[in-house]
Amino acid sequence: MKRRQWTVVYIAALCVLLAVFSLYTRPDFLVTLANQIWACF
Repeated sequence: MKRRQWTVVYIAALCVLLAVFSLYTRPDFLVTLANQIWACF
């Protein structure tokens, strides 16, 4: 891959990580996620 392609991949990965981390700042999301995981058992 060329340098430009790697840069796009890194920026996309960073955006995904920031989106996931921003969800952890919302307590209602964490409660819903925990309930969904707990419902699997």
